[in-house]
Amino acid sequence: MIGPLVKLAIATAVVSILFSSPTAAQVLPPAKKAARVAITKGPVLELVSDYLTFFRWITTNPGGSDVHFGIVHYGTDPNDLSQTAKSEVRVNRGHPETMFRVSVQGLKPRTTYYYKVTSIESGGKSDGVESPINKFTTPGPRERIATSKLPWPSSQ
Repeated sequence: MIGPLVKLAIATAVVSILFSSPTAAQVLPPAKKAARVAITKGPVLELVSDYLTFFRWITTNPGGSDVHFGIVHYGTDPNDLSQTAKSEVRVNRGHPETMFRVSVQGLKPRTTYYYKVTSIESGGKSDGVESPINKFTTPGPRERIATSKLPWPSSQ
C-alpha cells in the first residue's frame, strides 16, 4: 500500500516532467501537407568563398512533418547537378513561410558552379518545389564575396 506522501511525490514528479518537457506533454500529429508549395524568395547566395557558400530561400509553409531538409543540387556542368548538400529545418506550424539555409563546402576557387534548390520532408518525400538552375563563380584563394544587400530583410 502506497502512503499519501508517496502518491503526492509521484504525482508531483509526473506533473513536473510533463510541464518541463513539451514533447513529453504533447505529441502532435503531423500538420496537414500543403496542397502546393512555392519558393517565395530566393534562392540567394549569402556568402561565397573559395571553399564555402551559403544558400538561402523561403517557401510557403510545406506542412506535413515538422522536420524538413533544404537541399542544394550543384555541379560544374548545368546538366550534371549530382553533388548535394542539405540542412535540417524545423517547420513552425504557426508561420506561413519556412526559411531554408544550406552550406556547401569543398568548392574549388575560381570555378563556376550551377545549382538548384529544393526541399523534402524528413521521410524523404519531396515538397514539390524546385528552383530554376542558377550559377555562381567562386572567388580566388582566400577571397570571399559577401552579399551586402539581401533581397529581403535579414530578420526573417
